[in-house]
Amino acid sequence: MKKHLLTILLLCTCVAFGFAQTKVITGKVTDQKDGSPLPGVSVTVKGATGVGTQTDINGGYKLSVPASAKVLTFKFLGYNVLDVPINGNTVNAALGVDSKVLNEVVVVGYGTQSKRSLTGSVSKIKGADIENIPVPSLESAIQGRSPGVYIQAQNGKLGQGIQVRIRGASSISAGSQPLYVVDGLPITVNDFSSNGASTNPLVDLNQNDIESIEILKDASASAIYGSRASNGVVLITTKKGKAGATKVTYNQYYGFSKPTGERKFLDAQEYVTLLRAAGAAGGYSTSSVEARLQRYAAGSDDYKTYKVNTDWQQEIIQHAPVQNYNLVVAGGNEKTKFYISGTYNNQKGWILKNSLNQYSLRTNIENQVNNWFTVGANLSVSRTVNQRLDNDDQFSTPEQIVALSPITPLIDPRTGLTSGALDPDTGLPNGNFPIYFNPLLNSQSSHFTSTDYRNLGNLFGQVKFSSALSFRTEVGVDILNNSEDNYSGSLTLRNTGPLNNVGLNSSVTSLNFNTNNFLHFLKDFGKHNIDAVGGMTYQRQQNDLNSISGDQFPSDAYKKLTSSADITNGISSSTAYSLLSYFARANYKFDDKYLLSLSGRVDGSSRFGANNRYGFFPAGSVGWVVSEEGFMKKQKLISELKLRGSYGITGNSEIGNFPSRGLFQAFGYAGVAGARPIQLPNPDLKWETTATTDIGLNIGFFDGRLSGEFDYYYKKTKDLLLNVQVPATSGFTTITQNLGKMQNRGFELQIDSKNIVGVVNWSTSLNFSLNRNKVTDLKGQVILGAGDQVNRAIEGQPLGVFYTAEFAGADPANGDALYYKNTDLGNGKRDRTKTADYNQAVPVVVGDPNPKYLAGLNNSVTYKGIEFSFLLQQVNGNKIYNGAGQYMSVGFNNGADNQTIDQLNSWKKPGQITNVPEARLFGGNGINPSSRFLDDGSYVRLKNVVLGYSFPKAWLTKIKLSSLRVYAQATNLITWTKYKGWDPELNSDAFSGNITQGYDFYAAPQAKTITFGINVGF
Repeated sequence: MKKHLLTILLLCTCVAFGFAQTKVITGKVTDQKDGSPLPGVSVTVKGATGVGTQTDINGGYKLSVPASAKVLTFKFLGYNVLDVPINGNTVNAALGVDSKVLNEVVVVGYGTQSKRSLTGSVSKIKGADIENIPVPSLESAIQGRSPGVYIQAQNGKLGQGIQVRIRGASSISAGSQPLYVVDGLPITVNDFSSNGASTNPLVDLNQNDIESIEILKDASASAIYGSRASNGVVLITTKKGKAGATKVTYNQYYGFSKPTGERKFLDAQEYVTLLRAAGAAGGYSTSSVEARLQRYAAGSDDYKTYKVNTDWQQEIIQHAPVQNYNLVVAGGNEKTKFYISGTYNNQKGWILKNSLNQYSLRTNIENQVNNWFTVGANLSVSRTVNQRLDNDDQFSTPEQIVALSPITPLIDPRTGLTSGALDPDTGLPNGNFPIYFNPLLNSQSSHFTSTDYRNLGNLFGQVKFSSALSFRTEVGVDILNNSEDNYSGSLTLRNTGPLNNVGLNSSVTSLNFNTNNFLHFLKDFGKHNIDAVGGMTYQRQQNDLNSISGDQFPSDAYKKLTSSADITNGISSSTAYSLLSYFARANYKFDDKYLLSLSGRVDGSSRFGANNRYGFFPAGSVGWVVSEEGFMKKQKLISELKLRGSYGITGNSEIGNFPSRGLFQAFGYAGVAGARPIQLPNPDLKWETTATTDIGLNIGFFDGRLSGEFDYYYKKTKDLLLNVQVPATSGFTTITQNLGKMQNRGFELQIDSKNIVGVVNWSTSLNFSLNRNKVTDLKGQVILGAGDQVNRAIEGQPLGVFYTAEFAGADPANGDALYYKNTDLGNGKRDRTKTADYNQAVPVVVGDPNPKYLAGLNNSVTYKGIEFSFLLQQVNGNKIYNGAGQYMSVGFNNGADNQTIDQLNSWKKPGQITNVPEARLFGGNGINPSSRFLDDGSYVRLKNVVLGYSFPKAWLTKIKLSSLRVYAQATNLITWTKYKGWDPELNSDAFSGNITQGYDFYAAPQAKTITFGINVGF
């Protein structure tokens, strides 16, 4: 017994001695500038070997050190090494940025990486760069700020769709938009519009709540999102609270908008003179032409003296105030951090009857329950009311008002009412006055209100098993409730058709559920570092639609469908899809200079055939930080040099929910219910796949004062999802198959320079990119675009090329429109003789809507609180087809629409040399689709200008403020372009698509907005 007691005493003594020789140190490591936590920081005991750890996701660490330890060393890529004396059991550290390295932290799929360690191609846009920019959605705010990203609004209507293409188009029939992920949640970007013009679901996101936007461009960066990443991935991270005193910030701006451009049309005298000449040339008698003019002049002879000279274009421009109010409360302590933001945004479009009104609230909160468990939530709710307009192809859309004659008075003197209003005697519209339906009547007697209620958020929990291993689970939902209320009153009868008004009401509920569950491993092994993540994700989206329409209302006082005497249509439908995925990524780093990244994702989608439910999407990349090599240490010119290369495969699954299945449609006959087949099944259908190769270089000079990033990429897409024709004897016309190939090659350049550093700070950022797209295989098919079908998908050509007759001007002898025959003569030659017979002109490729290159230049200067910055955006080498030219720019050959001013140069006498054929009323001379209506769409735009002043803190402390800034800002201030239309940034909302690009059909110009704002911090 004594022997056992002695043994126990000896063991206790040894344990006590061991405890006496070590102690436990805890602490937190943060960024010296903004106080944000730094995960993955190496913490070691100076002078000791094998004693160390890494900080966790919240920047915390726990380390057992020898009792004799005096100093801890903190080391993290991109930051200066810091030695901190051990004084007690808590040692915190604030690391300062090392200006000699690529130190920026970027968000990547399911994690973060330092830019120094990044081997993929990722562009980052800081939230501070797009705050308070008065545009409807964040895509417009980031235009010109990232190479390889082409952003094009459809038109200047608020709330309309915006096209975003990252490194070119990768699909013909499937979706071309990138995948948007907000705080780890892939969000809904479906268009639920019922009027033929797409809306933009991203309008519901408040850009003032955005911390950063990362654009994943190559396969190495985006392949972890698998079958949805071929068009790129946009990661949006919202702002979070930080430990410290609670900060209250109030932001407000107010301003106004007007159109960026206007077109010149004939005035009253020019209109009358040219219409008389056109009438005579078209074979109409003088009396019939004069009768027509008198009718357009509201039955008077005022047109003879040009007494009435209505500028209809000005009648659709309204006073357009813009206002935004934002209140933010953020702060917290070491355990709990919070961010609360409320915003009211109210914009009135410059176009009559167009507005956007929005309320939004965001709450982000995070709590560290204990040293191994953290929970949090990112939640936002919003309500957006958009007073919309009809699509560009409708007579009621405001921009088509330019077709009305300038001799037509605004108010009909016979009735005292707006021209075109109902005849007081009959209650019916005057069918031939004015020329067409007057869109002003639509603004007086109709409304089209779209209302979105959106709940977007996710809950997460993170368990830290050790300093190296953690597990995170996320559950998120995106609930979008969209309703549209459309009513057309009695004044619109000439346009809508049915008597006694028309109404439509539709509602869509979209529930998008997503869960992510993954492990994260991060650890140093001497000179080796491994950063790995692996897990699974599941997503299910269901859309439920209900729609009802009716007419025959008692009067204009009744605007809801309950008052309709004739319910004309009712629809109820539901659709859903699900996606189950498994993913993994491992980043390996040796000696801080040799980098390797491997990733893979397995996606299982309900959208595809039973034989191809699952697909595998791998990617790999390597990097070499050359500047860390010994032979680079002696020189001082190059401070950073990194080479990188990547290859990977991504997919595109945006083709709707049931293209692989045999579908039936309800069909009734003689009161008997039934069903009929409407789609052939294809169990072999699978996603499009894009293989991308990227070679990149990052370089810095003069301790980071000048830095550049260069990328060359090659994307090859195969198994395009197309509707392929089948023999009509099958009872069907097409079946969806994987057929066709496409490629994109391009080059990107980003240069950042700190020109002056000191009391005056001047920085410049330049980006440049070019992309060459080509459809390489369609198995001989030619796929037509919408509108005039001048856009085509053709083998060997860029997607969407303009394919039509080539215009050759006017015949000097008689004013006939001429075209080049372009008959193929063999040996690559064509017959360049001219003909007045349009049917003899062989269609050829006459232009490309895809830009040759994109560029952006951002300059920023600060001096003692004064700041000035401007952003120039350039799009060069693209063509635009004016589909409305066949009506507004043909010298009355297609009707009596008012004409553009260039028609005054029409042919008038033999021998005259001009490109404008003779004006002939209803003569059809030169109205057919041709290169006549093709223009250069290049432009340079002063996209954003800011002049601000931040008051000195010494002044503010006297009035108990932490910050105060006033500023003036302008968006789309100046546009330099040769395009003859309203605005070169467009794609008509009635005819948009992957193929139909650069097609202008009465597309309203973008808004030019000037605002004045104030930011106050308490």
